[in-house]
Amino acid sequence: MISVLIADDQQLVRAGVRMLCESTEDITVAGEAVNGAEALRLAEQLRPDVVLMDLHMPGMDGIAATRHILRVRPATKVVVLTTFDDDDRLYPALAAGACGFLAKDVSPESVLDSIRRAVQGESPYSPSVLRRVVSRASSAWDSEGDRRRDAVHFTDREQEVLRLVAEGLSNTEIGERMHIGVTTVKTHVSNLMTKTGSPNRVRLAVLAIQQGLATS
Repeated sequence: MISVLIADDQQLVRAGVRMLCESTEDITVAGEAVNGAEALRLAEQLRPDVVLMDLHMPGMDGIAATRHILRVRPATKVVVLTTFDDDDRLYPALAAGACGFLAKDVSPESVLDSIRRAVQGESPYSPSVLRRVVSRASSAWDSEGDRRRDAVHFTDREQEVLRLVAEGLSNTEIGERMHIGVTTVKTHVSNLMTKTGSPNRVRLAVLAIQQGLATS
C-alpha cells in the first residue's frame, strides 16, 4: 500500500482527496494536516510515502514544510497542490525539494497517477503548472548552472527523451512512444540528469523548453 499524507487547510480538499484515495486498492491515507507544522509532525510520526502539499497554509507554509519534511524524511515524496495564485511559490517549492506539481483542477485519475508515479521515483506535473514554472526558472537558476547546461551536447535519442519528459509522459509512456524498454528510458533519464546537473524530471522538462527541444 502507498501511504499518503494530505496537507491542506481546506477541509473540502482534504475530504475529496481522502475519498478518492480510499476508492483504490493500493493507496491509503495515513493522515491529514491543516498547516505546515502539523504536516511536519505527522510526516515524522506516520512516515508517509507521499505528501500532497498545499502551498498556502497558515503558520508554516507548504514551502517551509516541504523543506523541513525532506530534511528529516528524505525518502518521502512531496507533490505540491497548486492554484493559479501560486506562481511566485512554484519555483521555491521545487528548490525546497518537491518532486512534482499538480493543479487542483486536474482529473481524479491524474491525482492517483501522480501519487503512484511519485513513489516510482518520477516527477508528476500538470502541463499547465510546468508552463508557470518555466516562466520563473530563468531568473532562479544560477548563471554558472545555465552555462553548464547550455554547453551540454545531447544525442538524438536524448533529445527525444527530453521532449517527451517535457510533455509529462511517464517512463512507461515514453518507452511505448519510442519503442524501447522502461529500463532503457530510466537509463536515459538518469544520464540526462547527470549531464545537466538536474536533480529531477521537472528541471529536465524546464531545460527542454528553454533550449527549444519542446514547447510550453
